[in-house]
Amino acid sequence: MTINESLAQWSELFMLLAAVTYLVAFVAFAWDIAAHSKATHRADAASLRHQEAKRPAMAGGAGAADPAEEAEADAETSAEAGAYGGSAPSDFDRTSGRRTADDSMAYSGARRPAANVGVAVMVIGVLIHAAGVLTRGLAASRVPWGNMYEFCTTGALVVAVVFLIALIFRDLRFVGTMVSGLALVMMVAATIGFPTPVGHLQPALQSYWLVIHVSVAVMASGVFTITFALAVLQLIQNGRERRLAADGTDRIPFMRMVPSARALENFAFRLNAVGFVMWTFTLAMGAIWAEQAWGRYWGWDTKEVWTFVIWVVYAAYLHARATRGWTGTRSAWLSIIGYLCIIFNFTVVNVFFSGLHSYSGL
Repeated sequence: MTINESLAQWSELFMLLAAVTYLVAFVAFAWDIAAHSKATHRADAASLRHQEAKRPAMAGGAGAADPAEEAEADAETSAEAGAYGGSAPSDFDRTSGRRTADDSMAYSGARRPAANVGVAVMVIGVLIHAAGVLTRGLAASRVPWGNMYEFCTTGALVVAVVFLIALIFRDLRFVGTMVSGLALVMMVAATIGFPTPVGHLQPALQSYWLVIHVSVAVMASGVFTITFALAVLQLIQNGRERRLAADGTDRIPFMRMVPSARALENFAFRLNAVGFVMWTFTLAMGAIWAEQAWGRYWGWDTKEVWTFVIWVVYAAYLHARATRGWTGTRSAWLSIIGYLCIIFNFTVVNVFFSGLHSYSGL
């Protein structure tokens, strides 16, 4: 089959536009964080004024606070609380002003126009990105994940799609900055680090097992990218919670829009379980494909070894957290180590190690 150069050029244009769109989404989500930080500072100030207005009344002296001033302070505190998640004064910690987002990750109706813009732009980016991946496949008349460039661009699309699907069920706009940033980094890495013109597959890859094996690996990697972002936020939130418990200082107030470290950990655990099932399927299907292609299920090729290492790390993560009580920072670091192994397997192993799986296209 001939290569459709026209569609190949359109694919490159779509990929560029998708990367720019993800950049705009990243800016919008970052703007939301900045606006939230300002709102929390105003809430702190309102809370302080509220306490000062209440203090004379608590003293019971002649200098009792004016009821009108108290009502005004209540209204201001409530308004500021609603700006970052609290819909009523009872949802807002007036004493410390350090409320953490709802652990259920349910939508609260809070005013977050910048985050909503970020989500809308992400949707547009996914549509453009999907057009780029589709035209790449049509240009070569095959599935578009036959080399590192295509794996990376398709993986970035999966990351964005998983994020948008999760938004239907949970308010994960707080992780939008990291997700859009990671998708952008993957697009830039594919374009600059792994540029590969449209071409035909190597003979060993011309099999229906490519569709089964690699597609599931891409989806699993996309899920693990989301859990990596959640694990990083968990570590940050855990440090913040420790400082609040120790001396009451809140150096990163914008993290109030993020659920507690325990809630992040629980959600990441469920997603990691889904990703682990996918990775197990990837490993098993790869062994079956290896038997058909090379006459053996396992040959200790570098790529095979690191695929197994990743499986072991995530299996250890799930086992340690479920049965050994490895919660908190230890589980977060295990999740991060697992994702770093995926990055190492995708970059260093593919580029610098020769073997039967040397299909980088570089």
